[in-house]
Amino acid sequence: MQKQWSAVDSYFAERLARSDAALDAALAANAAAGLPPHDVSPLQGRFLELIVRMTQASRVLEIGTLCGYSTIWMARALPPEGRLVTLEADARHAEVARANLDRAGVGECVDLHVGPALETLPRLEAEQLGPFDLVFIDADKPSNPDYLAWALRLTRPGSVIIGDNVVRDGAVVDAMNTDPRVQGVRRFTDLIADEPRLIATALQTVGSKGWDGFAIALVVGAE
Repeated sequence: MQKQWSAVDSYFAERLARSDAALDAALAANAAAGLPPHDVSPLQGRFLELIVRMTQASRVLEIGTLCGYSTIWMARALPPEGRLVTLEADARHAEVARANLDRAGVGECVDLHVGPALETLPRLEAEQLGPFDLVFIDADKPSNPDYLAWALRLTRPGSVIIGDNVVRDGAVVDAMNTDPRVQGVRRFTDLIADEPRLIATALQTVGSKGWDGFAIALVVGAE
């Protein structure tokens, strides 16, 4: 099935989410630096771009930069006055990302913060950088519940919160799974389900990245 999923991904990507020199260079730089290949796929990048455009988001928060591949897709969708704040724990990853963002011509509209997100997020609040129109959570899964709490603090009614990698090859349904990433996603999902300020859904995805998916929540109420 993986071979067929990847073929279908390629078919649609070639028609609907064609890559370009800057995106290809970001992935090449990622590989050359030995970073983990955890970037979103081209079709998923286009999906994120479309969400930014459809919501007319002008302030975006990304938790988990890696090499900046998804950052490029979203930053390109911002209006002229828009800003994207992205958080990366690893300084070496951030260095690769900065070069990629500059090469793609979006460096001036992106603020890249280096350090553990749970240390950076309180500073964003203190500096009154929110509310954000869109929050994309794509970092260490055990911390997803904490990231959700901060996303709620840094958004407003009408904002969108997206969590990546929530299916985990189907492992998310196994309550006895001891993988902290799976447990982090399960707790994240339970918190979304129990949060009256959110309405949400989850979408499974298959393709070049295997079997996974997104959780997508709309903030409908204030604290």
